[in-house]
Amino acid sequence: MRRIGVVATAAAIGLALTACSGGGDGGGDGDEGGGGGTDVEVFTWWAAGSELTGLEALEAVFAEQHPDFTFVNGAVAGGAGSAAKDLLQTRLQAGDPPDTFQAHAGAELTDYIAAGQLEDVSDLYTEFGLTDAFPQDLIDLLTVDGNIYSVPSNIHRSNVVWANPTVLESAGIDPAAVPADIDAWIADLETVQATGVTALSVATTWTQVHLLETVLMADLGAEAYIGLWNGETDWTGAEVTGALEHFETLMSFTNTDRDGLDWPEATQMVIDGTAAYNVMGDWAVAAFEEQGVERGAGFVDFPVPGSDGQFGFLADSFTLPVGAPNPDGATAWLETVGSLEGQVAFNQAKGSIPARTDADPADFSEYQQSAIESYANDAIVPSLAHGAASPIAVLNAVSDATSKFTTGGSDLATYQQELAAAVG
Repeated sequence: MRRIGVVATAAAIGLALTACSGGGDGGGDGDEGGGGGTDVEVFTWWAAGSELTGLEALEAVFAEQHPDFTFVNGAVAGGAGSAAKDLLQTRLQAGDPPDTFQAHAGAELTDYIAAGQLEDVSDLYTEFGLTDAFPQDLIDLLTVDGNIYSVPSNIHRSNVVWANPTVLESAGIDPAAVPADIDAWIADLETVQATGVTALSVATTWTQVHLLETVLMADLGAEAYIGLWNGETDWTGAEVTGALEHFETLMSFTNTDRDGLDWPEATQMVIDGTAAYNVMGDWAVAAFEEQGVERGAGFVDFPVPGSDGQFGFLADSFTLPVGAPNPDGATAWLETVGSLEGQVAFNQAKGSIPARTDADPADFSEYQQSAIESYANDAIVPSLAHGAASPIAVLNAVSDATSKFTTGGSDLATYQQELAAAVG
C-alpha cells in the first residue's frame, strides 16, 4: 500500500450558533455502565439511505456485544454532515457533548484536538488489538503528536463515477469504454445531453465540492493534488485554473433542481435512468444493491476519468469526547466499531470496506472487492469534501465559495481567488 503524506494545520472554528441541548441522559445503571448509566448517545449524520442501514447493522452488533448498554441514535440529517457538525460544535462549546460522535479521519480531527475536545484513545488500540488489525498507513494518518483520537469504522473511495448502461447505450456510448480524461468524458456528456436526458446528476453544495475534488485529482495528478493541501501547489496557478474550467463545464450538464437534493436523490436519478452519470463516494453502491440493481447489467462504475490509479480516501471514525456523560458506554461502542464483527456488518450494509486487514474479501460484494484491491495498490489521496484533506474551517470556506460560484454569484476568476484564500 502506497500513501502520499498530507500536512494539515489546526484551524480555529468560530461558529456563531445558538445553544441547544442533547446527549445521553444517563438512564439506569447496568453491569457495564458504571461511567454514566446505560444510555449511549451515538452522534452521526447517518440519517437515511445506506448510511442509516449501516448504522443499524452496527447497532445490532453493539447490542450483541454489550447488552448492558442502550444505543441512543443521535443522528442529524444533512449531507456529508454539514448540519450535524454545526450542531455538534455548539454542543461541545456548551459543555454538552454526546457520548461519542462521528468524524472523518484525517485533518478534520485537528480542529477538535486543538480545541481540547477529544480524549486520547491510544490505549484502546492496544486493549482491543487494533494496532495489529489496522494497516500502519491508516494508524499513521490517525496519529497526531503521538496520540490517536478516533477509531475508524470503514474506508471509502470518493473518486467514483456511477453510470446507467442503458442510458449510455441509448445515446450510442459503449458503457465498457471508460473515458481517458475529463475532456473525453465531456464529449460523452455532450452526447448524452443531446438525447434530452440529464447527463450528470448532482445535489446540494457538499456533493458539488465532492465533484470538484475529483476533478482536481484528475487534472492535477496525485502529487500536485496533495500539494494543494500542504502548500506545494499554487491554488492560483494555471493547472488549477484548467481544473476549475472543467468543473464549470461539468456543472453545466447537471440537473437544475440540484440544490434542493441530497446525494441519495442524485444517485437515484442514475438508478431510475433519468440521468446518465453521478459522481459519488462508494457508499452509493449500497443504493444500487438494495434495489436489486446489479453491477454490469444495471450500473457501471469507474474512477473519475483521469484519476485512475488514485484512491480518493476518507474514513468514518468515532471519538471519545472530553466530558462524555457515559465514557464507559462510549468505550464499549468504540470496541464494537473496531471489532471484526462490527466492521463486517457495517461495511456490508454501507458499501465501504473494512479498515481492518483481517476481514475476508469474499464476504463482500464484487465492487467492494475491487475497492479493497485499489486501496492496496493505488496512490492514496485525501478527500476534501469528507475531512481527510483539510480542517473543518477550510472546508466550510471552500463550500461557501463553491455555492456562490455554482449559483451564479461569482465568476471563475473570483472563485479561484476565494478558494486560494480559503485554503490559505
